Amino acid sequence: MTAATFSRLTLVALLFAGTAMPASAETLTEALASAYKDNPTLTAARAGLRATDETVNIQKSSERPNASLSATYSENPLSRPVSPFSPERSLSGSLTASVPIYQGGRVKNGIEGAKRRVEAGQFDLRGTELDVFAAVVGAYMDVIRTQSLVSLSHNNVQVLEVNLKATRDRFEVGDLTRTDVAQSEARLALARSDLQSSEAQLISARERYIELVGHEPVDLQPPPALPGMPVNADDAVDIALANNPDLLSARKAREATKYDVDVAKGARLPTVSAFSTGSYNGDLGSTPAGNQPDSKSVVVGARVTVPLYQGGAPGSRVRQSKAYEQQAMERETATERNIVSQARSLYSSWQASNQVIESTKIAVSSNALSLQGVRAENSVGTRTILEILNAEQESFSSQVQLVTAQRNAYVAGFSLLAVMGRVTATDLGLDGGSLYDPTVNYKKVRNEWSDWKDGADPKPQSSRTVDSHAQNATVNTPVTNSGTP
Repeated sequence: MTAATFSRLTLVALLFAGTAMPASAETLTEALASAYKDNPTLTAARAGLRATDETVNIQKSSERPNASLSATYSENPLSRPVSPFSPERSLSGSLTASVPIYQGGRVKNGIEGAKRRVEAGQFDLRGTELDVFAAVVGAYMDVIRTQSLVSLSHNNVQVLEVNLKATRDRFEVGDLTRTDVAQSEARLALARSDLQSSEAQLISARERYIELVGHEPVDLQPPPALPGMPVNADDAVDIALANNPDLLSARKAREATKYDVDVAKGARLPTVSAFSTGSYNGDLGSTPAGNQPDSKSVVVGARVTVPLYQGGAPGSRVRQSKAYEQQAMERETATERNIVSQARSLYSSWQASNQVIESTKIAVSSNALSLQGVRAENSVGTRTILEILNAEQESFSSQVQLVTAQRNAYVAGFSLLAVMGRVTATDLGLDGGSLYDPTVNYKKVRNEWSDWKDGADPKPQSSRTVDSHAQNATVNTPVTNSGTP
C-alpha cells in the first residue's frame, strides 16, 4: 500500500474513531449545551411560553372582585341668575366594587382552556429544543464531514500532481505519449475543482455551526454512540406516538378548543354578580347661603342579567368554536401522520446508511489494493496511465462516500431519536448549568393578584455573532503524499 493510500485511510479512520483529541477540542455534548443556553430560537420560544403562561391568570381575573374609584371636582365662578343656594365649587366621588358570582361557565371553561394551551406550549418548547438539537447535530457532523472532504481532496490533488510530474518525465524520455499527459492534466484539473467545492462547503458548514451554536467550531471530536435506538420501524413509531412533543402539543391544543365551545355557549346563559357602591357629594363650604350638608350613601345589591336576544352572535360563536375544534382534530391527525412518516423514513435512512458504511468500507479497502496492484502492473507495462487515474478516482470516491455515509447515518439516527422524543436536555446530560424548567414561571404567575407587578424588563439573552471571524477552509490535518504512476 502506498503512502498516499495509507494517508487517506488514516483520515477516514480518525474522523469517526474515538482517538484522543487536544485539550481545546469540543465535544458534541458541549456544542449542544452551548446551543441550549444561547440559541435565539430556543430563548425566543421560552419567552413565548412565558407569555402563554399569563393567559391562565388573565382568565382567572374574570372571576375575581373588581373595584374602581372615581372623583369629580368642579368650579362655578359665575352663574346667572345668581342664586345663594348654588355652591361655588363641589366635590363628588364614588367607590364601586363588584364580585362575579356566576357567568354561565365561561370563566371556568376559559381557565381550563388556557391551562391546556399552557401544556401545549410546554410541549411546543420541547419540540423546539429537539429541532434545535437535531440542527446542531447536523451542523456538527457537516463540519466534520466537510473537513475530511477538504483533507481528502487536498490529498487527491497532491497525488495527481505527483502523477502528472512523473508522467511528464516519462513523456520526455519517450516512454509515454502526449495523450497520457493530457489525461493526467485533466484529472488534476477536476481534482482541483473538487477541492474548491469542498472548501466552499466547509466554510458554509462552519458558518452554519456558528449560527446555531454561537461560537466557532474548534477541533470537533467524534460524536458518541447513539443510545436507545429502536429495534425496528414499528418500535420507532410506537415510541414516537407516545412521546413526540409535537403530537402531545396538538392533542392539548385540541382539548383546549373543546373548552372554547363551552365558553361560547356560556354567552347565552344568565350572569349573577354582587355589587356595592359608596358615594359622596359636598360643596366644600362654598354655598353663599350657608354650608350645605354633605350627602353620603352606600348601596349594596345583586345583579342578574338574562340575555334574551343578541343578534345571533352567540350561535355564530358556538359554530365558529366548533369549526376550530374540528380544525384542531384534523391538525392532530396530520401531526400524527407526519410523525409516523418521519419515524419510518428516518429508521429506513439510518439502516440504509449503516449498510452503506459496511459496504463502502469494503470498497475503500478493495480500491486501495486495486490501486496498489494497478500501479505495480503499470511499472511492468501491463497497465496504462488512464487505468491508474481511474483506480485513483475510484479510491477517492469510495472514501468520500464512506465519510458521507457516516455523517448521514449519525444525523438520521439522532433525528430518529428526536422524533421519538428521546433526546431532551435531560437525556443528553446537558447539565453544565441549571436546565430550563418551563413550569417554574407558570407556577409563579398563575395566581398573581397584583395589578402592579410588571416583572423585569426584557433584555436579549442570546449572544450576537456579528463579531465572529469570517470562516475559511483551513484544515489543521497534515497530509503527506507520495506516489508514482
